[in-house]
Amino acid sequence: MFTGPLEDRLAIHELNGTYADGVVRADAETWASVWAEDADWDLMGHQTHGRDAIVAFWKGAMGGLQAVSFHCVPCMIEVTGNTAKSRVQTQEILKPRDGKARHVGGLYEDELRKVDGRWLFTSRTFKIIAEFGVEG
Repeated sequence: MFTGPLEDRLAIHELNGTYADGVVRADAETWASVWAEDADWDLMGHQTHGRDAIVAFWKGAMGGLQAVSFHCVPCMIEVTGNTAKSRVQTQEILKPRDGKARHVGGLYEDELRKVDGRWLFTSRTFKIIAEFGVEG
């Protein structure tokens, strides 16, 4: 369900676009800009706290990839004042430096906060819904 002011929902949609742009270009500065300083990231059970630690972990993960295609679609945004919750579906093609490409469909469950007029992720929990091309 989409609730709350359209302007805030659009800003959260654009925040997801910034996140995706950072991933595709492997641009840590762009990618880091979407996180609150005290954010939490749960990536398939690996929990990281704080923007600096989140970015360091992401850089390590991205270091093993030659290329990433990342597309995301917000499928729910509920804004309540200066906080929000959202769900975002993702489609990724991951090309490791060594190995076969994988296609991953996933889901983010997010919490956000408006800080100095800007929406930021305070919590993102990601899980894989479907995956193809996994070596095994």
